[in-house]
Amino acid sequence: MKILDPEKLYTMEGTNLEPGDTFNFACGPHLKCFNLCCRNLTLFLYPYDVARLRRALKISSGQFIDRHTQIVLRKGSHFPDVLLAMAENEQKTCPFLTAKGCSVYMDRPWACRTFPTEHGIYYDDKTGLSTRLDWFKPPDYCLGRHEPNTWTVESWHADQGAGIYYKQMEQWSAFLRHFENDPWQGKGPESQAGRMAFMATYNPDDFLAFVRQSSFLKRYKLAADAKKKIKKNDEILLRLGREFALNFLFNKPATLFQKA
Repeated sequence: MKILDPEKLYTMEGTNLEPGDTFNFACGPHLKCFNLCCRNLTLFLYPYDVARLRRALKISSGQFIDRHTQIVLRKGSHFPDVLLAMAENEQKTCPFLTAKGCSVYMDRPWACRTFPTEHGIYYDDKTGLSTRLDWFKPPDYCLGRHEPNTWTVESWHADQGAGIYYKQMEQWSAFLRHFENDPWQGKGPESQAGRMAFMATYNPDDFLAFVRQSSFLKRYKLAADAKKKIKKNDEILLRLGREFALNFLFNKPATLFQKA
């Protein structure tokens, strides 16, 4: 989900969806275009996507990042983006695409789950309020847009189990706002602080090991709820990682830990 530049709001491609607007869409093997959208993608992965996918694949988050992602820094950005690495075949298919469809369907990423809609967040600096903006943006070859099934954004999200993903995306977008300016003092995200922030946010298994095996628990006291849940609750663990990164980079107060 993009943080939107107000100067570009009216140049976005696709059909803008106001609250209550509807669109038609369905997908399945009955359509000739089935799975065409799973090829040669620039598919951004967000921390909750990584957390869910690594559990689905029964590997660690570090292994998932090493095997299945590309890490890039876009021009003008100060925090790395994580892209899903396509398979090394002629069509550059998604690595999780099989003849029967998506092999990780129950844990598919936000971008796949909300397709063919796209979303952004507009932050009003004057009021401090945020607004989600939505677009209907199927590719030209998509035949699903001609199906009779009618949706609003909310009903589509509910049908696709996207609610928890949207909540996580809101929190991630708020986190990224702190990186509109360079926090690395010219050293870039490859610096020690940059690597620590990336690990805390995108690599929950290594971050959990850091919390348990470093001096973290001697320096900080975890909230009781967090201490009980961080091993099995990815939402709490990801939140702890974000709070830790914002605390050591920007001295932002945390809710899940405090100095011992």
